[in-house]
Amino acid sequence: MSWNEPGGDKKDPWSGRGDQNGPPDLDEAIRSIQEKLGKIFGGGNGGGNSSSGQSPTGTPMKNLGVIAAGAVVALWGLSGFYIVDEGNHGVETRFGKYTAITQSGLHWHIPAPIEQVAIVNVKQQRFIEVGYRSGGSEQITGSVPKEALMLTKDENYVDVRLAVQYQVKDAKQFIFNVVNPAATLKQVTESAQRGVIGGSTMDFVLTEGRSEIVTQIKKEIQDVMDSYQSGIQVTSVNLQDAQPPEQVQNAFADAIKAREDEQRLINEAEAYSNDVVPRARGAAARKMQEAEGYKEQVIAQAEGETSRFSKLFAEYSKAPDITRKRLYIESMEAVLSETSKIMVDVKNGNNMMYLPLDKLIEQKPSNQTLSSASPVSTTDQTQQHQPQAVIAEEHNVDRSSIRGRDTRGR
Repeated sequence: MSWNEPGGDKKDPWSGRGDQNGPPDLDEAIRSIQEKLGKIFGGGNGGGNSSSGQSPTGTPMKNLGVIAAGAVVALWGLSGFYIVDEGNHGVETRFGKYTAITQSGLHWHIPAPIEQVAIVNVKQQRFIEVGYRSGGSEQITGSVPKEALMLTKDENYVDVRLAVQYQVKDAKQFIFNVVNPAATLKQVTESAQRGVIGGSTMDFVLTEGRSEIVTQIKKEIQDVMDSYQSGIQVTSVNLQDAQPPEQVQNAFADAIKAREDEQRLINEAEAYSNDVVPRARGAAARKMQEAEGYKEQVIAQAEGETSRFSKLFAEYSKAPDITRKRLYIESMEAVLSETSKIMVDVKNGNNMMYLPLDKLIEQKPSNQTLSSASPVSTTDQTQQHQPQAVIAEEHNVDRSSIRGRDTRGR
């Protein structure tokens, strides 16, 4: 009976089964696994022969096991495919150690538990709130005094609330270097905020220093996070509110109102000054110009009088009597031309008559002549229209050379 016939001793020349103390046969191990898979899939009782006389480890059961193992391996291999969306980065790790960064698209890695992939959104704008809560899992709204209250340089309390926006700039650092990036960023923000506020006065924080304070806080936060290699980029720091504590807000409101009134009065005074000073300067310049004009006028008049006197003196030296008489007549003419009263002296008479022309001009007679006036009724018409003003000869002047003038200088 041969070794491979039924009922034989199964001692083939390769397996070395004759030595019971040797290692287990590989085919026997495979058959054992196939038997177990056959029991799972209902392929036989695992012990006796089948009705057809074949053993349980026949060809159909072997093929079924191979197919099942191949399917499991295929499914395991397919589980290594993954997709990285736009704006995300994939961080591949092998047994927890970093291996590569993958960009957007379809990728494959050795399936778990050998390799794993962490997807990190590097375009998302994340934010944290310090000093207040706008909502969330904690369901807290309004101020958080533990975070918001801080001491200023001049030993005053202020309530400061910040909102910090950030995004991931390095996915590898973001995952591996910091355990909890958001909590770390919040603690760094509180530290930087208290440092900057503590170095500033309360008025500076509440008024003109807000933008400068925000800039300093942002710089300090970024410097610290870069030193940690956290992979975080701070995009903006917003000062949501900065005010005194609630207990003293009324007093500070009064102080702010007083400061605003002071600034308003200063602005009004400056506006009034800008209105008055230019006008005063203009008036002063006009006065100076008028004074300069008057000065030039007086100088010109003086120079003209001097020139006139010099020329007159030359003529006077040639004919003193005539020149003196002419000067006297011109002077009396200039004086009498300004009066409205005329004295009339009749030749060869002893009476001097008075002609009130001012009264006659006021009455404005329409149809009467000067002959109707009683003081001159005895004079002729020619003398009424051409009165003679005679002055006593105190200066040896002929009375016939002096002619009277009416109020209009005729």
